[in-house]
Amino acid sequence: MAKDVNVIIDIERPTPKVGFGKPLILGSSVTGAPYKTYADLEGVKADYPESTEEYKAAKALLSQGDDSPAEIAIMCRKTDQLISDVLPEVFNHDWYFLIATTTDIDEVGDIAEAVEQNNSRQFFTRSSDLMNVGVLAGTDHSRSTVLYHKDITNYPEAAWVGRAGSAEVGSLTWKFKGLTGIAPMQISDTELLAIHAAGANTYVTKAGKSQTSEGKTLSGEYIDIIHAKDYVKFSIEYGVQTLLNNAPKISFDDTGIAQIEGVVRTVLQRAFNQGIIAADKDGQALYGTNFKGRAEVDPADRAQRKYNGGEFWFELAGAIHETTIRGQIRL
Repeated sequence: MAKDVNVIIDIERPTPKVGFGKPLILGSSVTGAPYKTYADLEGVKADYPESTEEYKAAKALLSQGDDSPAEIAIMCRKTDQLISDVLPEVFNHDWYFLIATTTDIDEVGDIAEAVEQNNSRQFFTRSSDLMNVGVLAGTDHSRSTVLYHKDITNYPEAAWVGRAGSAEVGSLTWKFKGLTGIAPMQISDTELLAIHAAGANTYVTKAGKSQTSEGKTLSGEYIDIIHAKDYVKFSIEYGVQTLLNNAPKISFDDTGIAQIEGVVRTVLQRAFNQGIIAADKDGQALYGTNFKGRAEVDPADRAQRKYNGGEFWFELAGAIHETTIRGQIRL
């Protein structure tokens, strides 16, 4: 897609139902099927009978009550078509979370690699084989997430996307989420540690509540951080592109530069309001911008009408996943 605005965000780590993400189900059939959106299971059933894998994945997505996405998409490759051959077409469509009916380790690996290279979407898959999970984790992909479960026939990863993917970005963590239609795993603490060490998440019971055990991608990055990063990047690109499109012109002077900076600050303030950006002890948002004035810009860039002097930063709010609390008994 052609664009005039490019936003680059690096994650700087410290030393020692308006969502952002339509789900796409990628299936397979003898004839294949083009990309199509659906608002409910009845619509899905008209094209995919209840016995199909595509319907099962859609059911998991759309059975999460009020948290379910407003719409999903499905497309199918031909069964004699390599998954690597269809992936370029897949990325031409509107979606953010990808769910595939295949669990073949080579095909899953191809999808994960393509999503990583694209650098703007996330892939969720399921596995009942920790060895396969370990192979995938060895690739260190930050945009692919595995939900490990002994029963993967009812698409637990799709249920997870259905439960959390359509929430306002920044409003939740992917850990602690209850999934409708998914039975919790009955496992020991040692087994849970092994699942997490392999790079996967699972579904367990804690304090009497069934919930996802973690919220991490294969690389160990948190899912909500990737989601937030993509949301901020897209929002700034879209906002600045809209400004350029709608104004008669944005002058290459301090006034025009301030207009661009204003769009960026508006996005960052919205990200703060949604819970993406942290607050300091006084409740003030921890973000900032630094846009060079016209006089500070290289004359060669001005001659080419390219402004490259804008920077911004923010501190992620993150989430608390574990806590240790100490107490005393006084006599």
